[in-house]
Amino acid sequence: MAIDVALWTLGIIGLISLLAAIAAYIWGYSIILFSTGSMSPTIPAGSAALVQRVPASEVHVGDVVTVDRHDALPITHRVTTITPATGPSKTYIITMKGDANEFEDVSPYQVSEVRRVVFSVPGVARPIDRLHEPWLLAALTAIAAILVTWAFWPRRHRDPARLIESEPQSQSNPAPESSVAAADPVGPSELVRTGSNISA
Repeated sequence: MAIDVALWTLGIIGLISLLAAIAAYIWGYSIILFSTGSMSPTIPAGSAALVQRVPASEVHVGDVVTVDRHDALPITHRVTTITPATGPSKTYIITMKGDANEFEDVSPYQVSEVRRVVFSVPGVARPIDRLHEPWLLAALTAIAAILVTWAFWPRRHRDPARLIESEPQSQSNPAPESSVAAADPVGPSELVRTGSNISA
């Protein structure tokens, strides 16, 4: 029973991972982790958020978006202004500010696409981050391999026909002698013994 539960759990985790990979590839969804509290209390430190990659033209003031930076980690703040950039490129200039910060970010960002926050869950960043540790990935892979091998390993089953042949015949209900005698054919000697009665 415990093995079945473990197999079902691993199967569900695998299915979720597959669906997440498909969603990331087709619809641009991914997960980001918050290590600071610059978006508190809306998104406190230690939260995880589901984000979707969208063109900058779909961003509005008040959206919480993640912007990639070349010289630092991505930053996730609330959009305060957005204006089209000059030139033929489809880029926009946005300014942002963290909900817990007193001032806007030092410099505006010129972007063609951003990752917009869909929803967030507090307190799950650390467990999710631990899933990327090599030793844990190796342990989960080993456990999954053992469980799958055990589930599909061929097993010897007892043959029911041999079980019947090996069982001794039950003596609890012996066949009646009268029924055995009635089943025997009548021989010539019996005709001789009863012949006188018939002729009389």
